[in-house]
Amino acid sequence: MRIVIAGGHGKIAQLLERKLVEQGHEPVGIVRNPDHAADLEALGARALVLDLERSDVATVADALAGADAVVFAAGAGPNSGAARKVTIDRDGAILLADAAAQAGVRRYVLVSALATDDFDAEKAAAGADASEEETFQVYLRAKSEADAAVRERDLDWTIVRPGGLTDDPGTGLVRLATSTGRGSIPREDVASIIATALIDGVGVRQQFEAISGEDTVADALATLRY
Repeated sequence: MRIVIAGGHGKIAQLLERKLVEQGHEPVGIVRNPDHAADLEALGARALVLDLERSDVATVADALAGADAVVFAAGAGPNSGAARKVTIDRDGAILLADAAAQAGVRRYVLVSALATDDFDAEKAAAGADASEEETFQVYLRAKSEADAAVRERDLDWTIVRPGGLTDDPGTGLVRLATSTGRGSIPREDVASIIATALIDGVGVRQQFEAISGEDTVADALATLRY
């Protein structure tokens, strides 16, 4: 499968790209910075230089031509302001969904975040001078609104809402549920969830939270109910 990954230079994306290459698939990472292309190529992936914040649906749809699936693993990052939480975490995810629909790519996996729907609406309304806590609430709202918009699209979507992300080695053991409660999960295990959902064709039209647990990734995905 040819799988296009927005945020292709991110930590989860690079772990996913490595897994896909190892299993004989063709990952294509969307990157904004052309200097990042060599890192993806070293993994065996292909880089596509494209800035989602400065692109439109038609341009992105052209870039997705021939893809079997898309993954949104992009993010504004912890040091960005409130405005980019909206333009990347929300608008970028929606743009990719609309472009996928226009390009005829039905399979869409969105990396979201734990408990996004529990954002504080008052704090999430903060403007450019938002405090750190207000910016986090803007982020949660942006993710929540992106998730809702993707659920409305006529796509074979999967929305993964991981808990606190760590760089620990993956264990392959997870807990997936509509609501898991607080917890953490290695980025490598998130990448395994995405790869398994794509390759095995499971988790379609499912939204779930993901933390470390006691079930294998395959078993956890196979028993999901949304």
